[in-house]
Amino acid sequence: DFPSRGYGVMGEIRRQGKLCDVTLKVGDHKFSAHRIVLAASIPYFHAMFTNDMMECKQEEIVMQGMDPSALEALINFAYNGHLAIDQQNVQSLLMGASFLQLQNIKDACCTFLRERYGDGCWLCSLLPRAGRLQSSLPGLGGSRMSPAREQEAKPAAQLAALPQVFEAALAWIRFARAQREPFLPGLLGKVLLPLCSPHFLADRVQQDDLVRCCHKCRDLVDEAKDYHLMPERRPHLPAFKTRPRCCTSMAGLIYAVGGLNSAGDSLNVVEAFDPVANRWEKCQPMGTARSRVGVAVLNGLLYAIGGYDGQLRLSTVEVYNPETDSWSKVESMNSKRSAMGTVVLDGQIYVCGGYDGTSSLNSVESYSPETNKWTVVTPMSSNRSAAGVTVFEGRIYVSGGHDGLQIFNSVEYYNQHTGSWHPVCSMLNKLCWHGAASLGSRMFVAGGYDGSGFLSAAEVYSCPAEQWDLLVPMGSRRSRGSPV
Repeated sequence: DFPSRGYGVMGEIRRQGKLCDVTLKVGDHKFSAHRIVLAASIPYFHAMFTNDMMECKQEEIVMQGMDPSALEALINFAYNGHLAIDQQNVQSLLMGASFLQLQNIKDACCTFLRERYGDGCWLCSLLPRAGRLQSSLPGLGGSRMSPAREQEAKPAAQLAALPQVFEAALAWIRFARAQREPFLPGLLGKVLLPLCSPHFLADRVQQDDLVRCCHKCRDLVDEAKDYHLMPERRPHLPAFKTRPRCCTSMAGLIYAVGGLNSAGDSLNVVEAFDPVANRWEKCQPMGTARSRVGVAVLNGLLYAIGGYDGQLRLSTVEVYNPETDSWSKVESMNSKRSAMGTVVLDGQIYVCGGYDGTSSLNSVESYSPETNKWTVVTPMSSNRSAAGVTVFEGRIYVSGGHDGLQIFNSVEYYNQHTGSWHPVCSMLNKLCWHGAASLGSRMFVAGGYDGSGFLSAAEVYSCPAEQWDLLVPMGSRRSRGSPV
C-alpha cells in the first residue's frame, strides 16, 4: 500500500545516506536517520523533536545506556515495521523499547519470554538490570509479584521497591523450593541488600528461614550490615551492589514546591516538569502555603518541611504521593524553621539549622518514616540559616550560611554513626543562599550571597586533597539555586 511504499523508499534513501539530518551515537557506533521518520514512529523521539528540546537542533545525539544492536534494530523498525526477536536479543530489545517508549515492542518481548522461558528465567535475567516488566506478565509460579510502583523520583523509587524485589525473589524460590533453593545465593546477590534499610535487614532479611539456612546468603546479609556499620569500607564494595539502578522505562520529573510570587506572597502551588515532553504540569497544591521550605524525596514520596507561610515560621510537614496526586500530614518537627538545609541519608530525612522567626538555629532533627517521629540530634557548632547542605562521602556536609550577624565560610560534617560534628577546610568565599551538591569524590558549591552582592562564583572541594579550589564562574549571578 501507499504508506508501506513510502516508508520503504525512505528506508532506501537512508541506506544511501541521503537527506539524513540526525545521527544517533552509542559508544563508538553511529546511526544516521531522518528526524521526521523517528518522530513519526517512536514516541521518545516525537517528544524530543516536537517540543523545542535542545536535541531537536543537534546533528548528533548521544543515546546513553542503550545497546547498539538494539538501537539499530529499533531504528530499522521505524522504517519498515519489521523486527526479529530471538533468544540473543530479547533482553536488549526489551530495555531499548522501554527507553524509547515502544509499547508494542515491549509487549512482543514479554510474550516471547512467557512462551519460551516459563515463569522463572525472565526474573533471573532481568533483575540485574532493574528493568520493570509490565503488569501483563504472569505472577511468579502462581504467586503474583506486586509490580514496583512507578514513581517520579529517580533513585529513590528503586530503593523503595527493594523490599518488594526481595519478597518476590523468595516467593519464586518457595514455589518450588526443592528445585530452586540452589539458585537462592545468586538471586539474592542481585538484590541491592546494602541499600535496604537497617531495620528491614535486621527484622526481615536475616530472620527469613531460607536465608538463615544458607551460609552464602548469611554472608551477603553480613556484607550489607557492614555497609551500614562501617561506612569507611563502602568504597571497597563493588559498585553494582551499592549504586541505585536506573529505570529506563520512565522519565524523572522535576518538582517546584511552594515559594514566593512576584508580590512576595508565600504559595501552596506545586508543579512538575517533564523533561521528555518539555512541559510543566500542575499538581495538587499543598495544604499550607510555604516559602523557604525544605524539600526531600524518600521512598518515592515528596516531603514539604517547615518554611514560612507569610506570617509564621512552620514546624508542620506534609507528604505528597505522586501515584494518587495527594498530600497528607505527618508528624511535625520539634522546632519551627525556614531556610534550613534538608537531605536524605540512610533512610532518614535530616533538617539542619534554619531560622525560627527570632534567630538562626544550630539545631538538627532527623525524621524516620517507619516511626513517623522526629528526633533531635547533636547540634551544629554554629547557628546557620541559608546554609548549603548535601550528602558527601556518606556524611552530611553543611557549608556557609549566616547567623543574622555574619556570613560564614566555615564547613562542618555530621557523622550519623557517632552523632558528632567535625570541622573541615573552610571555603574560599563567605556564602549564604548558595547551592551545594556532590559528585563522586568532589563536593561543589555555586552562587549565593556574600553580604555585598549575588555571586556567579563556584568552588569544588576534593576529599583526598582536603582543599577548596575555584571553578569557572557560572554565566549568571544567582542565589537560592538548587544544583543536582
